[in-house]
Amino acid sequence: MLSKASTERRLLQGNEACALAALAAGCRFYAGYPITPSSEIAEHMARRLPETGGVFVQMEDEIASICACIGASLGGVKAMTATSGPGFSLMQENLGYAALCEVPVVIVDVQRVGPSTGMPTLPAQGDVMQARWGTHGDHPVVVLAPAGVADTYRLTVAAFNISERLRLPVVLLSDEVVAHMREMVEIEPSEVVDRAAPGEDPATYRPFRAGPDGVPVLAAPGRGYRFHVTGLYHGEDGFVTNDPKEAERLIHRLARKVALHQDWLTLAEEHHLDDARVAVFAYGSPARAALRAVRDARAAGLPAGLFKAETIWPFPAERISQLARQVRAILVPEMNLGQLVGEVERAAAGRCRVVPLAKVGGELYTPGEISAVLKDL
Repeated sequence: MLSKASTERRLLQGNEACALAALAAGCRFYAGYPITPSSEIAEHMARRLPETGGVFVQMEDEIASICACIGASLGGVKAMTATSGPGFSLMQENLGYAALCEVPVVIVDVQRVGPSTGMPTLPAQGDVMQARWGTHGDHPVVVLAPAGVADTYRLTVAAFNISERLRLPVVLLSDEVVAHMREMVEIEPSEVVDRAAPGEDPATYRPFRAGPDGVPVLAAPGRGYRFHVTGLYHGEDGFVTNDPKEAERLIHRLARKVALHQDWLTLAEEHHLDDARVAVFAYGSPARAALRAVRDARAAGLPAGLFKAETIWPFPAERISQLARQVRAILVPEMNLGQLVGEVERAAAGRCRVVPLAKVGGELYTPGEISAVLKDL
């Protein structure tokens, strides 16, 4: 459905945009624990959720926070929590629970410098692999990475829509700069996806029986549907199974329900790539400096382009493979020692040179730093 709110132009902070977008997407439950640099999300939700009939709870820690969100979602309410790297680590076991039990929930991780306490007020991109593989076992995941305030608003709505449509946890991977910058944002009516309701007789309902799209229909409580939820491997009826074949079918289906929808899940922006001979692959706040560097390179007569990834998991391997056939090199600036550059190398498969550009001191890239490497390439 489309929201009835009129388009408006507002000066917003990134974390504020995240909270407003969550409300627009239908979030009515937030449980969280304050942690820099995500705390403003909780502050805004604490003020705004009661105005919409929603519930805000400050929990005792991050483990309790994600557990409360899972419970609220199983109760039929769209739910979200927000944290930063150390808290995100604490959430991992229950993120895996949500993935296996197919519970829609949105987790915002505003990245800061780590490991450990690190530098809480400075940006980094050190949680990229944690977002994909932090919980144990094979599991489905979708991770979105905004590069600015408008991106944060749009991708927060997308996170809820994906989570509800595919019945899985979705991570919004922001960073300190994106979270705390302020920009003018055009807020337009958003398409909002609500989870499908079962149409069959409660007597024949199976909570984990998937349709052609690989996604089971989740019943809300109080509608006559009774079902069992367990973090153990389970059959279509939700009850525990130790049958290896049934367990394998379950895990393959969880992976397949993301793979089947990868086309519309893969969100990205492309700039000047049609005739590019050198490309930049960037995500999050480094993409801002990368775009300026590409424009400066173009002004100097250098055929550079930018692939700005907004969905980083599932990784856009097919598009990067195509790009590697076109360009002679792909530059990958990351605020880590190299996490997605390995995925770029795998997708490029030796068709072009892949060049990492790492930065881990808590400072943003300048366009000049990226431009200098582009000139060498």
